[in-house]
Amino acid sequence: MKYPYENLKDLTLPSVFDRSVELFGQRDALTKINETPMTYNDFHEKVMQMIEVMQERGISKGDKVVLLSENMPHWAVAYFSVTYMGAIIVPILPDFHPSDVYHIVRHSEAKAIFTSDKYLPTIEENNDHNINFVINLERLEVIEELNNHNYFSELTKMVTKKITKNSEEVRPAEDDLAAIIYTSGTTGHSKGVMLSHKNLVANALSACAVIQTLETDVFLSVLPLAHTYECTVGLILPIVHGSSIYYINKTPTPSVLMKAFSTVKPTYMLSVPLIIEKIYKNKVLKKINESAVTRNLYKIPFFRKKLNKIAGKKLYETFGGRLRFFGIGGAALSPFVENFLIEAEFPFTVGYGLTETAPLLAGTAITAKTKFKSTGPAMLGVELKIKDPDANGEGEIIAKSPSVMIGYYKDKEKTAEVMEDGWFLTGDLGYIDEDGYLFISGRSKNVIIGSGGENIYPEQIESVINQNEAVLSSLVMEQDNKIVARIYLDYELIDNMFNANKVSDAKAREDITNYLEEMRKDVNSQISSFSRISSFIEQTEPFVETPTKKIKRFLYKK
Repeated sequence: MKYPYENLKDLTLPSVFDRSVELFGQRDALTKINETPMTYNDFHEKVMQMIEVMQERGISKGDKVVLLSENMPHWAVAYFSVTYMGAIIVPILPDFHPSDVYHIVRHSEAKAIFTSDKYLPTIEENNDHNINFVINLERLEVIEELNNHNYFSELTKMVTKKITKNSEEVRPAEDDLAAIIYTSGTTGHSKGVMLSHKNLVANALSACAVIQTLETDVFLSVLPLAHTYECTVGLILPIVHGSSIYYINKTPTPSVLMKAFSTVKPTYMLSVPLIIEKIYKNKVLKKINESAVTRNLYKIPFFRKKLNKIAGKKLYETFGGRLRFFGIGGAALSPFVENFLIEAEFPFTVGYGLTETAPLLAGTAITAKTKFKSTGPAMLGVELKIKDPDANGEGEIIAKSPSVMIGYYKDKEKTAEVMEDGWFLTGDLGYIDEDGYLFISGRSKNVIIGSGGENIYPEQIESVINQNEAVLSSLVMEQDNKIVARIYLDYELIDNMFNANKVSDAKAREDITNYLEEMRKDVNSQISSFSRISSFIEQTEPFVETPTKKIKRFLYKK
């Protein structure tokens, strides 16, 4: 497939980078909020310097280099330095447990590490590796001493002379391995997804059909860059178009985000459902429920639409008043929040994909017609099919695309399990309507079979449960041949609701038990009879989640 981008020699990251530096050299590329931006020319100079540093210390084409850090402009410098010279980047999500980090460093056979001050202690505590040197990401300098031992005393400090641009010796080909992304899935086993240059670049370019990006656009990056969604759509794609990317200095709490929106006034932003769901519950719904009048009017569709439209305008201004694109991916969006966004006329779109597909497979363009509960049609260059559909056309979603991974690193067996005649088996269940729009039902491994043979999708029931303002998260599962739900409550809200500080512990527990039972009855009235839940179980501690905020279900199954 040909992509309409002039001066792009091939589908490699170096080609993308060279083209952008040539076209947008003087424009702002990367910056932290309230700091001096790095131009594309500055970006290029730092990348060339880092390549020199790595080459001087023995890194060559095909070597693996770990990248462990929170978001910052130098994250992108490390990423493009490694991939530009034909080496392989191994980004690690900052939320990973240190033991996962150690496993990845060993398993990937990495020879060097880029890390920030924050995660340096994690690296220092790990002695079981073949790492030759570590580079501090804040200062882009080799760390001469690590863990109080002079491991790198023979290394000189960072040199600054430039190397020859576009060295053909190290320049990678389209099908060369560019990155290994280790997933921390809900099944508990982390797999190394091998993505080629073509996988990543083709996906970023195909997204351009959905995301009409301009060099004047401003991206606010809040998701971890080691997440493939943020890396492809929030880093590679804006670099293709010469856009600017802003990073937040702190953890993106609601108050930090509000300040960032006001300062940056972004035109583009990517999010996981949890972020927008929290904003809806804590700002929109909370405001509506403050008054008995608006709370009751909100139950009437005509007035709900009016109130949502008013709330949507205020929300748009909260985001800075310039937002053109708010992309949601990484997990299922709750239908009640999606309905609000539609009625609020908020500029959002839902995408679908997996790490194994670099990641996007489907998405609705902002200018196109959206369909409630749909992730939209297939992306440019992507084929989607339903394998073994049932009478309703529902079955496993399978995909063929230039973005489908090379395979799992050092795991041919698991690779063979998900590949079939060139098609990638997603493990997700869904159907495609007559207009080509994809609808996702849930994960095949999570489906519960009802007593009458019905397919029960826990994710769909959870979306109903999570509508309750007092619910932070929920988990539906089968236990002793019955469907149960574990509920993690907003205890601050619950305490206020039942005046917990003024009653005995026994009375507080009774109130919560009764509240959960009433909630169970209400949820059961909204779902199919064969899906009804026999009991709600209070989950007193937060669920253990993956970095993309999906509950690790395997931990809660008996």
